[in-house]
Amino acid sequence: MEMPVDGAPAARRAARWSDPAAWPDGRVPRAGDAVTIARDVDMTLDVSPPALRSLTVQGALRFADDRDLNLTTEWIYVAGGELEIGTEARPYTHNATITLTDEVKGEDINTMGDRGIILLRGTLSLHGNRSHSWSKLAVTAAAGATAIEVLDASGWHVGDEIVLASTDFDPRQAERRTITAVRGNTLHFAEPLEYMHFGEITFGVDERGEVANLTRNIRIQASEDASESHFGGHIMAMAGSRLFVDGVELNRMGQHLTLARYPIHWHLLGEGQGQYVRNSSIHDTFNRCVTVHGTNNLRVENNVTYNTVGHCFFMEDGIETGNAFIRNVAIQTKCHPTLDCVPTNLAANGERDASFADAAAYRQASFHGGNTLLPSDNTVASFWITNPDNSYIDNVAAGSDQVGFWFSIPEHPNGAFLDTEISRNTWPRRTPLRAFRGNVAHSNFDGFLIDRHIDHDNTFGLASIPLLPLTDPTDLESEVMETHFENLTAYKNRNGGLWGRGDLYVYSNLKLADNAIGMTQAAGDIGSLPFSSRLVDSLVVGETANIGNPRTAEERAYGRSLPKPAIPDFPIRGYEYYDYRDDVVNTTFVNFQDNDRRKTGALSFLLFTSAGLSTGSTISGAQFVNAKPVYFPAFDARFDNDNRGGNAYRTLSFRDLDGSVTGIPGSQILLHDGENDSVATDDTCDIRPTWNAAVCTGDIGRLNLSDARGELPAAVDLESRTARFALLASLGPNAPDTPLVRAQRTALFSRRAPQAPISLVRGGREFRVSGDQSTVRAGTEIQVKTERPQVTLSLAEMDEGSWVLFELPGFTNAASGTEQGSMDALRAANATSYFRDGDTLWVKLVADAPLLPVIRPTDLQASITVSR
Repeated sequence: MEMPVDGAPAARRAARWSDPAAWPDGRVPRAGDAVTIARDVDMTLDVSPPALRSLTVQGALRFADDRDLNLTTEWIYVAGGELEIGTEARPYTHNATITLTDEVKGEDINTMGDRGIILLRGTLSLHGNRSHSWSKLAVTAAAGATAIEVLDASGWHVGDEIVLASTDFDPRQAERRTITAVRGNTLHFAEPLEYMHFGEITFGVDERGEVANLTRNIRIQASEDASESHFGGHIMAMAGSRLFVDGVELNRMGQHLTLARYPIHWHLLGEGQGQYVRNSSIHDTFNRCVTVHGTNNLRVENNVTYNTVGHCFFMEDGIETGNAFIRNVAIQTKCHPTLDCVPTNLAANGERDASFADAAAYRQASFHGGNTLLPSDNTVASFWITNPDNSYIDNVAAGSDQVGFWFSIPEHPNGAFLDTEISRNTWPRRTPLRAFRGNVAHSNFDGFLIDRHIDHDNTFGLASIPLLPLTDPTDLESEVMETHFENLTAYKNRNGGLWGRGDLYVYSNLKLADNAIGMTQAAGDIGSLPFSSRLVDSLVVGETANIGNPRTAEERAYGRSLPKPAIPDFPIRGYEYYDYRDDVVNTTFVNFQDNDRRKTGALSFLLFTSAGLSTGSTISGAQFVNAKPVYFPAFDARFDNDNRGGNAYRTLSFRDLDGSVTGIPGSQILLHDGENDSVATDDTCDIRPTWNAAVCTGDIGRLNLSDARGELPAAVDLESRTARFALLASLGPNAPDTPLVRAQRTALFSRRAPQAPISLVRGGREFRVSGDQSTVRAGTEIQVKTERPQVTLSLAEMDEGSWVLFELPGFTNAASGTEQGSMDALRAANATSYFRDGDTLWVKLVADAPLLPVIRPTDLQASITVSR
């Protein structure tokens, strides 16, 4: 369709739809007509016309506000014109409904598809008179109830359709009802509730369920056949267009498995300052909710969504900045209209789909099975965030099949911008976070996810190059900036309340409750920064008064729903220490007590990680209320999601700086489960059997028993961020084919042949060592028993001058160090040394000063190779 590029005429003549004289042929449009509003016409729709073939608006079409109106058509093309139902200054007061039909299949209106309201240099102004989108329960609503009390029911009426969000682990416990009476803030309805919906602030955590109103006086919808075809309507604003949507209901919108056909879609507008969608409801959709694509500085505020498919609030390519998402609520976000998700996530083995034992086949089904628009939609998120330079404030992800808020950041903007110059010069993963505060995630699998960043093909790995804001995003070696996440709440998530990957992340005033796992943070820069994460001034609750809706036999016997009903004895834990260095500061833990159903602990570790841990992780200012402070579960394959055959978890340790966990300031808490006890423990340690832990004092660091550094081979280059990120990139399925990435991959996977085992003997007790690494305490003497012809001993993460003495029967040669003439001389040595005593070699490792201000677990402070 051709459209003049010049603007509208200086003046348009006023006309009324019902007036035959308003039309070129002297008759009012009839059923099946293709209608055009000419550029010089300002048309008022004052009647409900019969169903049209199509409607093209080159001039202006405004709905009269003196009666209820209905407009039915295959599509509306706003080509340089205006479609108006109310204005910001004068919202529409009657009922207006636009219904999009699909009698003529497969049309493509100016490349913008079919069954839509499509704008090219056009303006869509829809302003209804309903602004109160959602409230919360004031009291708990029992199963079987036919009335609920909300905090604020102002402006809600009989006949309105409401939806109560799930307040349990299952997002599908959301329930829709029609109001039959309103008495103050009490809403009545005819059909009793099937589920309990919680409505209290419990143990300091606000778990009052959201209640959203889906009814608006302006409705845009597809006809009912869309419920079967999943081919709904869409609103698309292209270049030069302006979109102002306020107080509108969108129903049966979005076209399943079709790119660019979404309920609300800004498409490559560039600057969007002043445009918005707010106070609206978007429900029963088949392809997303609000899509922002190549458009900046929009406002998406106070909207509610329910029963939607695919990433809901969707930032498409990672080029979009300055957009504000404020006080939106997403309820029941699904991967597919009818099928279950096939997610790529870190689920416990015991809850995985047994039909997908083949990891490659599972990945193929998840990413390329053809049932979702993008590969990532099988791990669907209510809020899909691809560039941190946007604001997310006071939003609620109230029940996604998979993820609530997902930061999935591309290295460079992709999609329409892939391989463009602007994309190559834009670095979303190195860009500071604008604002992320006050958000709530509940009734999801994972509440907040800051990891698994997408590649150019929209697939992702379980680990990825992190979001790591830099002072100069173009310079990977520039200084890292702190990232602050404030006032987040996550509850009733079936897996994690929060999973993050990165460094210098500060989480303040978090409230985590009723999750399988409260929080886990993975390092991004392989332990090279002062800390990975810092949890500050927060509250973590194991189980609250919200018992959910028990359904399985185990849950009914337990008296409350469980996060992982397939493995009901899964040990819930509040905070998991993981990759390298994490700090917990001034945080309170409540209600972590063992019972007959499952074990628990406020502090724990990622089960059962193969990746690096650090003796440098800390806690201080902790408080425990009815809470067992620590629990390190014994290995159970059902609970595992991160082992991959490694044993790094056996070196787990963290330091109690002020004694608020153990009562012993400066103590180290180590794994001690009877099978994986540490050689650092002895009779001076306090053994805590219910924790599976030992509490020891002194300088405790890392011992490596091979030529590796921790779990990383010595040949891996860790001396620059460029090299470290190349190492991380080498792990992904879409690793760049560069010399550095190839070298790092070769170094990482060039494993030597299996070696004879090593045992460490101290105080007459033999300690099992797996994976060639162990925690070790300064000032101790240890015998090394092995049949290996050669052993490398190294220390890391220790104070300068700390030492450990080793006896190696059967060894006689040392490749470095200073030879001493007696045991007394060796004991007095203040540098790494050795002493030959017949067929036994004695070695004293003395830790040098750290190479960097931060002692990385991979930095060897003392090392010696000995042979027979």
